[in-house]
Amino acid sequence: MSTVIMDGKALGLKIRESVKAKSAALREKGIVPCLAVVLVGDDAPSLSYVKSKEKALAEAGMESRDIRLPETTSEAELLSLIGELNKDEKIHGILVQSPVPKHIDEDKVTVAVAPEKDVDCFHPVSVGNMVLGKPGFLPCTPHGVLMLLREYKIPVSGANVVVVGRSNLVGKPLANILALREYNATVTLCHTGTKDLRSHTSQADILIVAARNPEFIKPDMIKQGAAVIDVGINRVPDPSAQKGYRLCGDVDPAVEEKAGWYTPVPGGVGPMTIAMLLQNVLEAAQRRIEK
Repeated sequence: MSTVIMDGKALGLKIRESVKAKSAALREKGIVPCLAVVLVGDDAPSLSYVKSKEKALAEAGMESRDIRLPETTSEAELLSLIGELNKDEKIHGILVQSPVPKHIDEDKVTVAVAPEKDVDCFHPVSVGNMVLGKPGFLPCTPHGVLMLLREYKIPVSGANVVVVGRSNLVGKPLANILALREYNATVTLCHTGTKDLRSHTSQADILIVAARNPEFIKPDMIKQGAAVIDVGINRVPDPSAQKGYRLCGDVDPAVEEKAGWYTPVPGGVGPMTIAMLLQNVLEAAQRRIEK
């Protein structure tokens, strides 16, 4: 059996087109899905991420409330702003770009965002709903992984799933979601304290890697025919590249010869993250109508 390359770019585009159509339908009812995007400071990567999100929102027929604050903004000022955004009925989602300046407690910022506008699924209430399988938003990157598994009809129920990486953004959410009765997988969560990582990864029917470690999963670490989902995206020096670096994942591309399914980097999980953010903003607007 030849390896199936999981095209996140194509699937992400399909989801974005669906969101665009549903957003247009809401506009006819006088509702314009809107995301408030708050950036404190002038961190270059953060600014780039914010611009890409704002472009995607515009392409989907949504509005972006673009809020730029100076590095010197106090914690109290930021929390006050979030409080105002929470009360603004024309704003359906709030995204405070991370990281915030060091003098601001990021946990306080996370808790300040109203759960019904928490389209990143960072608030403890959002996380609790996710773990319990209750209605609510799912974090964007994990949700993108789930959509890829569904699109490519990869059997999840009863599967041995190994997640490498225990971040609050990807690893922990995925492990919790896939263990829910809805997905019914047997999940092993590996991390830097795991002994003999290969003994776990080589038994995985589905291997999901989000460890921020360039190309460290090698072909001898995976099971023949496994689905390998590479969430990592790393910049590694490459003098032959125009920018002096290249992008790579946490999985050695050589595993493609052994895997049954494989997500390339770039073009795999990455495009799904922004697509699912748009989906969350749309759902937030729809829920506002229902209320």
